[in-house]
Amino acid sequence: MKKMMMVAVVSAFVGGFATQALAEKQPMMMKALNNLEDAKKALENATADKGGHRVKAMALVNDAITEVKAGIDFDNKK
Repeated sequence: MKKMMMVAVVSAFVGGFATQALAEKQPMMMKALNNLEDAKKALENATADKGGHRVKAMALVNDAITEVKAGIDFDNKK
């Protein structure tokens, strides 16, 4: 009975770590992606007259979003 209880406790412990690892997969990359999405929205809502710099910034942010997503996908394939 003690052995079964120990197995159950260890399984729950290990399973908890596995679930947590999946739930927090690449938290910094996801944070970066969320920040870039926020930046994109802010740029879209900014006034248009910025001498072309706002438009260029939007393009760079879109490129960064694409790269972060590619990095996440790449790492998830390992």
